[in-house]
Amino acid sequence: MVATLRWTSADLELLQHDDNRYEIIDGGLYVTTQPSWDHQFSGGLIFMALQSWSNQRGLGQANLAARVIFSEDNAVAPDVIWVSHWRLTGALDDAGHLHVTPELIVEILSPGIKNVQRDGEAKLKLYSERGVTEYWIADSRLGLIERYRRENAVLQLVETLQAEDTLPSPLLPGFRVQVGQLLRRS
Repeated sequence: MVATLRWTSADLELLQHDDNRYEIIDGGLYVTTQPSWDHQFSGGLIFMALQSWSNQRGLGQANLAARVIFSEDNAVAPDVIWVSHWRLTGALDDAGHLHVTPELIVEILSPGIKNVQRDGEAKLKLYSERGVTEYWIADSRLGLIERYRRENAVLQLVETLQAEDTLPSPLLPGFRVQVGQLLRRS
């Protein structure tokens, strides 16, 4: 019998000393290089829009590339997250890692089929299983955002929005922003 190597969140602490991003999904290690300028810029724009809304409403907090530890064998660093204040209370460990499911997760696609599969399949499945309420997959190269929403206990694609469309979120009352204002395209 061949033993299959399963990575854990504790293993991540040993790998955090270079420019790569390490994530574990279902015990498998995913390694990506530092995101591009446009990727990071789009993440910053999305963060600013969410945090601006949060500052006005006082309902939660947005963050960039925060470590989210769902379980020993599922630890990721989404590009942007939003968590309500009530869920955030007591949810951080001593190292500042989140141990609860964010209500909203945003991933920005990097070029390459492996990245598209990771965000559109492996992470979609993980986030669905872990109870994420809303999931956005942003593609700054194409200028669009796919918005998934929890329906019947599963994340379902609700809409694909183009740059000129307005992005609403039932999760965030009154949040509305034009997609093109969130995505940087060189």
